[in-house]
Amino acid sequence: MTRTITPRPRNLLLLLLAVIGALLAGAGPASAHAALTGSDPAQGVVVAQPPARVSLTFSEKVAMNEGSVRVLDPKGRPVQTGAPADVRGTTYAVNLESGLGKGTYTVTYQVVSADSHPVSGAYTFSVGAPSKTVVPAAATAVGGGIVGGLYAFGRYVSYAGFIVLAGGAAFVLVCWRRGAGVRALQRLVVGGWLALTAATLWLLLLRGSYTTTGKLADVFDLGLLGQVLQTKPGAALVSRLLLLAAGALFIAVLFGSYQRREDGAEKRDLTFGLGIGGVVVAAGLATSWAVSEHASVGLQPGIAMPVDVVHLLAVAAWLGGLTALLVALYRAPADTPVEAAAVRRFSRLAFGSVLALVVTGVYQSWRQLGSWSAFTGTRYGQLLLAKIALVALMVGIASVSRRWTGRLTDRAAGGATAEEAEADKESVAASTAPGQDAKAADEGPRDSGDARRAAQLARQRAAMDTARRKRLRDGDTGRYGLRRSVLAEAAVAVVLLAVTTALTQTESGRTEQEARAATSAGSATPVPNGTLTLPFDTGGADGKGVVALDLDPARAGTNQLHLLVRRPDGRPFDVPEVKVALTLEAKKIGPLTVTTEHITTGHWSADSVQIPMAGDWKVAVTVRTSDIDEVTVSKNAQIG
Repeated sequence: MTRTITPRPRNLLLLLLAVIGALLAGAGPASAHAALTGSDPAQGVVVAQPPARVSLTFSEKVAMNEGSVRVLDPKGRPVQTGAPADVRGTTYAVNLESGLGKGTYTVTYQVVSADSHPVSGAYTFSVGAPSKTVVPAAATAVGGGIVGGLYAFGRYVSYAGFIVLAGGAAFVLVCWRRGAGVRALQRLVVGGWLALTAATLWLLLLRGSYTTTGKLADVFDLGLLGQVLQTKPGAALVSRLLLLAAGALFIAVLFGSYQRREDGAEKRDLTFGLGIGGVVVAAGLATSWAVSEHASVGLQPGIAMPVDVVHLLAVAAWLGGLTALLVALYRAPADTPVEAAAVRRFSRLAFGSVLALVVTGVYQSWRQLGSWSAFTGTRYGQLLLAKIALVALMVGIASVSRRWTGRLTDRAAGGATAEEAEADKESVAASTAPGQDAKAADEGPRDSGDARRAAQLARQRAAMDTARRKRLRDGDTGRYGLRRSVLAEAAVAVVLLAVTTALTQTESGRTEQEARAATSAGSATPVPNGTLTLPFDTGGADGKGVVALDLDPARAGTNQLHLLVRRPDGRPFDVPEVKVALTLEAKKIGPLTVTTEHITTGHWSADSVQIPMAGDWKVAVTVRTSDIDEVTVSKNAQIG
């Protein structure tokens, strides 16, 4: 037997470490789901006059309809007029009624991001002064609830169906051509086609409700279905169905005329044709995901979409082929066991697929992560770490499988030993009726009774031969060990596919951090109707207290500042030094140092404080309580 050269486990471990290191080093601008990154008026702000319109800025382009943005007055009455308009790139605005009164207004939005996922949210702003009560944003199940769960299940089934369909067919054509005649493999590939087809129809029906109302009753709304068909994700699902029709023809040829052909030039030509056709169909199916999801938006979509197609094909070749191998090891007939050479061919195919996954996975991770902190500080990063761990586990188990592959034999396909043949003959002879010897049986039937006896003996011989082959196959320690390791790989692959499906529905680390920063900025304390309160602790003895800062009128232009320092019990605290600085980080203005004058115990003030423009200003106060004890505390404040 020719010995195959396989990579050592140490090399695989080094490869995994290199992948993890590259992922940890990756940080670049990319987008997945859209996130609200700005608004005018901003969240939590108090404006003196009612605005003429409300504008929202997202991290990427979104799809809107007439009801996508709603503005509710303090009594819950909609005050927006007309449909939202794209005013600048990723900024969308809706006009408001004139003559709006004072109070707190609620802005709700429900849009579909360019990567096909629904995004919704709400925030408030006030005119004149905040209301005593605020109208809560209406709860929405868009992207979630029962419909969201059913949609996520459909996505999982569609990925699984594609993997089994494409990977199972690749296993037959590339690794084990005799498998085209194995009924268990035929059922596996056909099952993958059925699962992908059913899941695609399922997603097409659910999509309208998933991105709008979130109601299960709207799944069969033909009006919503018509709207879905006019969108990019809807067109991708329809194209997937058309490609599946071509896939059905491919399966019919593979398990029909192809498996009946004898080896020769004609079969080799058919193999080449099926290979080309199969790659085209599989690549087309993978493209239906790439053009409508994460790869189609963000950084370098022209590169990201082909990379995503290669990534999906590599996943199918590895995990789908692994599933086909598992079925072949457990369900292949005793007289047609999967040969050791076929397992070795799959081992090489899987190793090449893993290399492709490494390269494409590093690129995809670089696009989706915005910083190192996104690995642990965002849900996308946490899921990605879980995926890396599962892939590492699968590669570790695969190295065990490759060792078992080297010990495989093809004893089950060989003939019987002399002892086994003699045992079978004695067993058959023992089963004949008294007075009738084996010789009579060998000479052939003499009447109808002898014919029935001969047929019975033939069936017994066939059953015994099958049992002998099964004993030989199952007695191969290499094959037994390979079964267990491949089963373990498949179990991990099921979990890996679930994590991957969750990743495709999760906004990227960078987008989540951008949204978090935008929310934090939009939550700046409005100064006009209150005082900024900043607790401090310099760390020394008698170093705790509270700074209260008033800025009047807290608008662009000339302002007056009053600063009061109090002890924790509220008594005035005369500290040796206090300094104030203002910074508008969004416009890179500042820090602007404010020179204060000590008025009385615990009280400092400054006249003619110039604020050049309205915005979310960072107010930093430095307090020194002794020669060495000093601390700077800060808070964002909406000025203007």
